[in-house]
Amino acid sequence: MPLLEDSVGVEDLVLLEPLVQESLLKNLQIRYEKKEIYTYIGNVVISLNPYQQLPIYGPEFIAKYRDYTFYELKPHIYALANVAYQSLKDRDRDQCILITGESGAGKTEASKLVMSYVAAVCGKGEQVNSVKEQLLQSNPVLEAFGNAKTIRNNNSSRFGKYMDIEFDFKGSPLGGVITNYLLEKSRVVKQLKGERNFHIFYQLLAGADAQLLKALKLEQETSLYAYLNREMSRVDGMDDASNFRAVQSAMTVIGFSDEEIRQVLEVTALVLKLGNVELSDEFQANGIPASGIRDRQGVQEIGELVGLSSEELEKALCSRTVETAKEKVVTALNITQAQYARDALAKNIYSRLFNWIVYRINESIKVSTGEKKKVMGVLDIYGFEILQDNSFEQFVINYCNEKLQQVFIEMTLKEEQEEYKREGIPWTKVDYFDNSIICNLIEHNQRGILAMLDEECLRPGVVSDSTFLAKLNQLFSKHGHYESKVTQNAQRQYDHTMGLSCFRICHYAGKVMYNVTGFIDKNNDLLYRDLSQAMWKAQQPLLQSLFPEGDPKQVSLKRPPTAGSQFKNSVAILMKNLYSKNPNYIRCIKPNEHQQRGQFSSELVSSQALYLGLLENVRVRRAGYAYRQGYGPFLERYRMLSRSTWPHWKEGDRKGVEKIIEELSVASEEAAFGKTKIFIRSPKTLFYLEEQRRLRLQQLATLIQKIYRGWRCRTNYQLMRKSQILISSWFRGNMQKKRYGKIKASVLLIQAFVRGWKARKNYRKYFRSGAALTLAAFIYKSIAQKFLLGLRNSLPSTKVLDNKWPTAPYKYFNTANQELRQLFHQWKCKKFLDQLSPEQFEVLREKLFASELFKGKKASYPQSVPVQFRGDYIGLQGNPKLQKLKGGEEGPVLMAEIVKKVNRGNGKMSSRILLLTKGHVILTDAKKSQAKTVIGLDSVAGVSVTSLRDGLFCLHLTEMSSVGSKGDFLLISDHVVELLTKMYRAVLDATQRQLPVTVTEEFSVRFKERSVAVKVTQGPGGGRDSKLSCKKKGNHGLEVTVN
Repeated sequence: MPLLEDSVGVEDLVLLEPLVQESLLKNLQIRYEKKEIYTYIGNVVISLNPYQQLPIYGPEFIAKYRDYTFYELKPHIYALANVAYQSLKDRDRDQCILITGESGAGKTEASKLVMSYVAAVCGKGEQVNSVKEQLLQSNPVLEAFGNAKTIRNNNSSRFGKYMDIEFDFKGSPLGGVITNYLLEKSRVVKQLKGERNFHIFYQLLAGADAQLLKALKLEQETSLYAYLNREMSRVDGMDDASNFRAVQSAMTVIGFSDEEIRQVLEVTALVLKLGNVELSDEFQANGIPASGIRDRQGVQEIGELVGLSSEELEKALCSRTVETAKEKVVTALNITQAQYARDALAKNIYSRLFNWIVYRINESIKVSTGEKKKVMGVLDIYGFEILQDNSFEQFVINYCNEKLQQVFIEMTLKEEQEEYKREGIPWTKVDYFDNSIICNLIEHNQRGILAMLDEECLRPGVVSDSTFLAKLNQLFSKHGHYESKVTQNAQRQYDHTMGLSCFRICHYAGKVMYNVTGFIDKNNDLLYRDLSQAMWKAQQPLLQSLFPEGDPKQVSLKRPPTAGSQFKNSVAILMKNLYSKNPNYIRCIKPNEHQQRGQFSSELVSSQALYLGLLENVRVRRAGYAYRQGYGPFLERYRMLSRSTWPHWKEGDRKGVEKIIEELSVASEEAAFGKTKIFIRSPKTLFYLEEQRRLRLQQLATLIQKIYRGWRCRTNYQLMRKSQILISSWFRGNMQKKRYGKIKASVLLIQAFVRGWKARKNYRKYFRSGAALTLAAFIYKSIAQKFLLGLRNSLPSTKVLDNKWPTAPYKYFNTANQELRQLFHQWKCKKFLDQLSPEQFEVLREKLFASELFKGKKASYPQSVPVQFRGDYIGLQGNPKLQKLKGGEEGPVLMAEIVKKVNRGNGKMSSRILLLTKGHVILTDAKKSQAKTVIGLDSVAGVSVTSLRDGLFCLHLTEMSSVGSKGDFLLISDHVVELLTKMYRAVLDATQRQLPVTVTEEFSVRFKERSVAVKVTQGPGGGRDSKLSCKKKGNHGLEVTVN
């Protein structure tokens, strides 16, 4: 029973102590702040709007509440829906669920939750699913045409709705019937600041495509229409375009044809277009004021839209035909009357369209079979309203709520009385406020306010709101629940808040002052016959069907019933319907005016609690016994409080409950025993039982813990003892096995030694001298033979670069294995050299010299290895002038390329052709092809070169030579590795000496009588491009940068 245990506040207000308005509000606030939005008053659900999505809905919670009774889980709207559905299904009792509350309290959402729950728990099947889908899809259609944004609520229902859902004997839905009450049609032509017209107008403009808008002669901009509030065209969190598509889809599911949907949208567009019809002042020939159409294009578009003559419509809007039994009189309407007629037409068209949509939905969802049906009614209707200025609409709304309060009190008392009688408990009369006197004040057939209003509307002569108020003052001057300025003055009372055109009624929820201005017009709700006839003449089938009275064949001079009498009759039918069913109540409350989550306004909730009669409801519930429960559940919950019933009770449930009450010494007047239930008078007694249960549960929990701990320790000890015995036995067995193994091994060893000793002793005489050496030599030869034969079969390839070689199988073969490997490698090399031609041999020889000179020293060496040394890089064979420079006895040119000579004085570079022969180095002007410098190889003292990627080198000459007296040469070659290698070989061949090649970044260059220090550095480019830049550093320095 979660209503007392681990609950937030008191879950059922019947158990509230003390029972005053302040404690009731405090309890609701505590629960609301903890997001517990539902509270019970017996079987009544109070629902506070959370203004946010809470994780307490969906299939999981539906399944949860489906399997439990009303009080077994936390308060929830699903619990009430489940009780109503199960009672309808199992007990064959028709149900009704009454959802009341003011605008913004969450009535529409509550009705959706009830319908979604019923749809989820009822039967399955293709036909059943189709019916469920139609019932659920009626909601978005009715919301689009009947809901609007108000100051209090973004999706406020502006009509009352009662839906009867009909089920078969299995509890599967068959269909339903919807009844609508008092659509707020005045909203069509006028809205308050911050409010919107009905949703469908904005959805149509936002969601219709360009083709549809063109067909309806509409523009998408809402500011173009006079009937739409230009200041409030959009609502946060509401997508009008997607909602329009959802409405179209829902209408299709319900059964509207495409043609019917198109006609509905055309009539909706007609209402919008009517608001844009501008009227102007005109005068007849006799000077009587008249009216006319300022811009006839709007009237013409309306005519084209619904197939109506624009002249016919203009005439109906600007004139009126008064018809008597003898003659017809046509009178012109002034601009005020014409505007009234236009707005009245727009309101009537929309109201009748809404009624037709409800009728069409009923046609689709009505039950066609004649079998016996069970019915569940869901009433979603406006709550009690007290506004700053209360008019005819508030009067009839509050009248409806007064009747609902009467039904609520009577049926609650009836239900209580029936339960007491059923259980055999004496019933004591309950004092409560009987509001039938207020209902009679309003609805009495001869002397009620509505009857007086109808009488005044039908009375000939001058009729006005003031004459109506005067009649009320005269008739109810001494009525205790009616007062006005006149009755107050008669009783010498002064109330500055009471207006001269107002009267006040003391309702059950408080006093409400009504302004009679507009009562007569709103009650008459007249539409000129000319307008009805004009609409009937339209070619549009739907619009024509909405105005059957316009048919000349059905003309009647009888006045139509007034709005008040129609509403009174509807309420009477509704009350009769409710009295025939078992009622279930959902009271919706709005916690704050700003639609903000988590905010709780005590003043606002207090006024709503007063309107809803919550405190009165609790008092009625608690008039006799506040709490009652079946003997079985009560015994199951409290049997631990008696030693007689705990832990086992084998007798009847009632005797067990009596035993518990007796042993707890509960006063006899605090408890009564019915046939199937125990009744407890005071909540204090129930709280006492709960406190005793809580203490007893602590004792039992301690006892269970003690017994469990003892059992766990004994079990653990026994398990450890069993494990210790098992481990010990395994350990001892393992030790014996190891001991036996050691003994056995020792015995076998001793036996082997003894047998060996005996064998050696017996056969020693047969051994010859030197047999061991012979055997050893034989074994060694066998192993060596096996090794060599294996090596023959696993020799590597004959490629020179293949260094693989099999390892020796035994360590004493390692030396022989290395010698064989070296011989094999030398053989491979010799075989490779024998295959080479003399030219290939020379190429490899030059590469060998290059490797010895530059490998690991010069950065550009690795790039030169795969490149073949060409020698001629300038096309020497095709240049006879250059061939003459080498002389006849020099032999072939070893190297010919273009180099750059670096000026040692300023670092500038100039191109030269370098020719290397067997005896000389010749430098020639690149343009003139004339020898400028001829250097004998015996004059070359050495060469300096850097370790970088550059081609810079210095040719050091001996001072004794004729050329050397001028100094050393600083040159740059693109093939420096090849050039220096060939020069090294040429010097070696010519002078039988090795040319010194020095790899360094700093060296000295002789320049006549002085020397220049050259320093080579690597630039930021990392030397990838091998580009050099020379820069003079003083008189004796030259800095070369490699980029």
